[in-house]
Amino acid sequence: MRRTQLRIALLVVPALVGSTLMAPAGAEPTGSTAPPGPVRAHSDDPELVRIQLTGADMLDAVVAAGFDIEHGLTRVPDGIEGEAVVTAEQIAELEAMGVEILDDDEGFAWSEEADGGIRALDGRAVQTFSHEKTVRIARADWFTTKGQGFLYVEARTTEGQQTNPIVTMQLENDLGAGTPFGFARTMSRFVDSGQYMFHRNLFKLDARPNQIQVTSSTGGVATGFVSNWLEEGAPPLTADPAYKWDFVDGYKHPQQLYRRAEEIARQYPDIAQIVYLPHRTNGYQRKAQATIGGTGQAAVVVSSAAWGHEGGNDLTVEFVNRPGADLPLAVEVDGTAVRVLLAKNASGALASTAAQVAEALRTQSGGLIDRAHPYRTNAGTGIVQASTPVALTDFLDQKRVGAPEGEVPRGPATIPVLRIGKHRDGKKPGVLIQAQDHAREWVPATTTLETAERLVRNYKSDKETKKIVNDTDIFLILSNNPDGANYSFYNFASQRRNLTNHCPDENADPDRRNSWGVDLNRNYRVGSAHDGYAGGSNSCVSDTYQGPEKLSEPESKNIIWLVERYRNIKFMMSVHSNGGQLFWQPGAYIADGRITTPRPPLRDELFYWQSAARILSQVKAHRETVVTPENVGGSSDVLYSSAGNVREDMYHTYGIYAFGWEVGGSVYNPATGNWQGGSFQPAWVGNPDLVSGHAETMEYANGIMEMFRIAAEWGKDKKKPTSWLVPGGGKYSGPVDVRFESSEPATIYYTTDGSRPTFDSPRYAATEFREPGQVFHVTETTTFHWFSVDTAGNIEQNYDPSKKDRRNNYRKATIKVTR
Repeated sequence: MRRTQLRIALLVVPALVGSTLMAPAGAEPTGSTAPPGPVRAHSDDPELVRIQLTGADMLDAVVAAGFDIEHGLTRVPDGIEGEAVVTAEQIAELEAMGVEILDDDEGFAWSEEADGGIRALDGRAVQTFSHEKTVRIARADWFTTKGQGFLYVEARTTEGQQTNPIVTMQLENDLGAGTPFGFARTMSRFVDSGQYMFHRNLFKLDARPNQIQVTSSTGGVATGFVSNWLEEGAPPLTADPAYKWDFVDGYKHPQQLYRRAEEIARQYPDIAQIVYLPHRTNGYQRKAQATIGGTGQAAVVVSSAAWGHEGGNDLTVEFVNRPGADLPLAVEVDGTAVRVLLAKNASGALASTAAQVAEALRTQSGGLIDRAHPYRTNAGTGIVQASTPVALTDFLDQKRVGAPEGEVPRGPATIPVLRIGKHRDGKKPGVLIQAQDHAREWVPATTTLETAERLVRNYKSDKETKKIVNDTDIFLILSNNPDGANYSFYNFASQRRNLTNHCPDENADPDRRNSWGVDLNRNYRVGSAHDGYAGGSNSCVSDTYQGPEKLSEPESKNIIWLVERYRNIKFMMSVHSNGGQLFWQPGAYIADGRITTPRPPLRDELFYWQSAARILSQVKAHRETVVTPENVGGSSDVLYSSAGNVREDMYHTYGIYAFGWEVGGSVYNPATGNWQGGSFQPAWVGNPDLVSGHAETMEYANGIMEMFRIAAEWGKDKKKPTSWLVPGGGKYSGPVDVRFESSEPATIYYTTDGSRPTFDSPRYAATEFREPGQVFHVTETTTFHWFSVDTAGNIEQNYDPSKKDRRNNYRKATIKVTR
């Protein structure tokens, strides 16, 4: 079952006005590079609250303070809105930091009514347009969902950074071809890290407009045609009655996921196998611990040398007050019982400080105690009092609610990769799907398992599935964070990171056990917080902790091992939840000046957009869920800066087209007329038209299947691209604006000095991020020479740009300007 080929998603505006624009990209960072700060304790009765922050600096400060708010984030004109799971005490702390707690009916909402635009707001007439004061329309997208139409627009002005006065933009639309512009609305201005991004709007319309007009308060007007965002009525594979789907019946913990992967490899050996990753995880295991003596200067934190399940849980520690006076501090060990004989002074009073007791436990416990230290930042100057024997525990056994005995193995885990493909010899394009880097994100794992089931169970009966399996080499990691995922299932549902504890003594007491671990999607090498990029933290108790060094964790080392071993991997999807975004590079920036990692060239940017439109059309086909254009693009532009993420490393180091996917997110509710947000672990079965784990699993599995088809087509692509200059060569009575267009995403190498174009020639670039190609304002006779190369490496007209090729069969056009 074939779908209609989509046009390239970036808008090409026929009536481009002007030449250049200033516009650094936009997004909001998360995390911090600040030293470890206080971690927020998790209460038994936290609540989900909606919050508003003034901007990126406040977000950094809040995350550095230990609050977990890196989800449900939305960039709004006057800051950032998001969600936090906090106690009443923590709400007070947030408010003290300047965070606003929003009521249910508060927060930013797109205006649905015309407000009169610029004239209504400031009374200024629009100035006469000049070439230097430009407006450019970046996007004008129309889509429908659940019977409701929406128009999304992004536009820029060269004066956008101006703040005195702030530049306003007015949007008008027609009601179809041949109708006048009207319904003036004031667009929202977006700024990130002090840099102007663009003006934008999303609003409801009952009928599709044909054109829009955008006007700036500083002068300048642009008009453009409206494009369709996503396919209308595109049939998914699941529309075929003979197609098998809907295999996953609920959330799965890592053991269930891994067992099923191994069963699939055994059941379908002709098309599937298991690749075991070499670096074993730290394991679902903890040292046994206790904090003895409260939390003051006399408190001592004790940790076993052995893992809890390997003997640490059997230990007891007792502080003993012996009769007598002038007695030295000593430690006795009897099997698993450790007795600290406290020192006494000449008058018979206890005389051992917490620091002294900790030192004695470390050096005199016969190797049973691994770490002993005063509580947090205490100096340990308090006098330790006697205690009854205190049992150490790893806090895991008694909290395995619902886990069958032996269900969660304690030792290091070996992660299996399910490899599916008829020809697994490295000659077919490889696609890596990596799920559940973040432990609490349960839907990505079920989505990935559902795609695996569809591939193997439809291979013999469905021709489209057979093409995918025959023409690609698929690698599926159903859970890349098994330790953290088990902890999320059985101990602490909000666990994000793995279980590796890198914390020093001041953050190593058991009350902070839910705040240990490394954010695996901050542990990679490109655009890392170690190099000054925003969105990763140096604090070991931050939810965006990047680890002590790049690639410190076995889970991230495994990904590098996999792509270096299987060099045919050309596509990658890191599946997350629950924001409802699809994104790629750039993923991080240095906050001061908002300096992003390198942006993909225009060819790759266009290919990403084209692929995204196909993938998201298949998501929409399931139940009308639309991932909106504002949530698609470079992740640092549409989400926030995430230093050291896996996508950046895959693309910049290995040339892999690497997507990030936040599945779930907002779904339009026609009953209320609002967009309803998602969650990390939504009820598996709920309203099928709104938020549920089952519905998200099925619709996003549709999208991943479409990604496989994109890879299969890419691998078989032998068609040469074609490109042309718009308008073409010829005589013009005055200056003219020209641009390149191509039949498919392609890099265009060009010259204007009469020389042969080569791979060293200038590359045709985007005007600005999230925009189509640049416009050349030609004022004198100019000859263009060029050729194009598509994403599969096919060169237009078989041109060889090396100097050995004397045919000169590159493209040529002369713009002759007469005066």
